Amino acid sequence: MTRYLISFDDGWMDFPREDLPDVAKAAHEVVEEARAAGVWVFGAGLESQRASIVATDGTVTDGPYPETKEVIGGFSVVDVPTREEALSWAAKIAAACRCSQEVREILPDPTV
Repeated sequence: MTRYLISFDDGWMDFPREDLPDVAKAAHEVVEEARAAGVWVFGAGLESQRASIVATDGTVTDGPYPETKEVIGGFSVVDVPTREEALSWAAKIAAACRCSQEVREILPDPTV
């Protein structure tokens, strides 16, 4: 099995505020479906304005900055046998969250 990161940009989720309960319910239903299918690993929404950048020397800088073009708004990790199945789960998440999803394969742990 391969793990896939399914994520969305913070600016992609654009719907009327009053729709939030319906979107949250639909997203929760997809998570429960993925759990029942045994493919759910982890997922979460991210606070967009509470990031920090830690440099290689340990220097900490608050961010993101207004000029930042993309900020991850949330993500899910699924463990599935094929990319096509990951894309299928991303389609379900996209419909539930009412925004496009990006899919990336997570590289396996290096063999020691």
